[in-house]
Amino acid sequence: MASDKSTAFNGTNIWTKIRPLLALNPQKRPFGIHLTVALSVGVPALIAVWLNHFMLGVMASLGGLASLYIRQTPLPHRMVTMALVTFGFSASFTLSLLAGFNPWVLVLALFFVSFLATFICRFFVVPPPGSFFFIMIACVASAVPFDLALVAQRVGLLLFGCLGASLLALIYSLVQLMAGNKHGLVAAEPTEPRVAAIFLEASTIATFIALSYFLALWFGFDKPYWVPISCLAILQGASFRAVWHRKIHRIVGTAIGMGLAWSIFSLNPNAWILAFLIMLFSFLIEVLITRNYGLAVICITPLTIILAEANSIDQDLNWLLMLRLKDVLLGSFIGYLGGGLLHQTKEYAILEQRLQAFLANKSH
Repeated sequence: MASDKSTAFNGTNIWTKIRPLLALNPQKRPFGIHLTVALSVGVPALIAVWLNHFMLGVMASLGGLASLYIRQTPLPHRMVTMALVTFGFSASFTLSLLAGFNPWVLVLALFFVSFLATFICRFFVVPPPGSFFFIMIACVASAVPFDLALVAQRVGLLLFGCLGASLLALIYSLVQLMAGNKHGLVAAEPTEPRVAAIFLEASTIATFIALSYFLALWFGFDKPYWVPISCLAILQGASFRAVWHRKIHRIVGTAIGMGLAWSIFSLNPNAWILAFLIMLFSFLIEVLITRNYGLAVICITPLTIILAEANSIDQDLNWLLMLRLKDVLLGSFIGYLGGGLLHQTKEYAILEQRLQAFLANKSH
């Protein structure tokens, strides 16, 4: 009898811990934004398939991810945000492509992109997905074969994707204004005043992302772009305003997403199917990104693999996904170490005070 009670208690206790991970937050974004994101990412791929240049469309679809940063803010702020995201995407992508001549130089490039993206997004209080896609684009670019002659073309395609996303964002915003629909419209958030804390956090995150890629190269991993992405997926939630269970979201979501990617590629989909899947996953990510990040990561994983591995579909599927699984395990391990360090709040508070005092003395 006592054993039954203990089992029931343990089961209840486990469910109490699991239930928050499955909860859906209230829907805060209108359907029009969901549709805009799906079109921004999916249409370039569909056009490219129609023109028989699917890989060129994949580059533009990467730029279309900029639409994930559309905010329910006044039109001028919304379009300035899209312009800044376009610049950030292009800079991250370009730097990673240019560093591709040497994998060890890519380590420095990923550190630089990760630091700037994290610092800027934290300072301007950018909500989810935050810095994730700026860094993810740099990681995907690290897997692109280096060819200096093609850098301009590749960046141009990404830029066209970003501009297409901005155009669709503008069209949606004008339709919204003409319809007089101001539901959910909010003012722009104030900036985060704790600059020293953001600097320390961005430095830590960038260090561990670069370290994860460095170790993957050291161990001889082939195109280990998913290692820093997995590390980022853990670290992004390990901030002074986040909760620990979001890390579980990312690990479990990535594992399920890998299984979903394996199922998709095992069916040998053609380019048209992949293009429609790009649009579908983009739509689902936008729907889920603010409601349950773990569910969103399930869709982010196969979408990223399609965008990064579309030219590798003819390779052995099990071998390819086993490589990515190894990436996930290493990246998650490094991310856990970094997350544990970031949660040393007392030590970071001391470092923050010392850094503020140092800056104050320098200013005088």
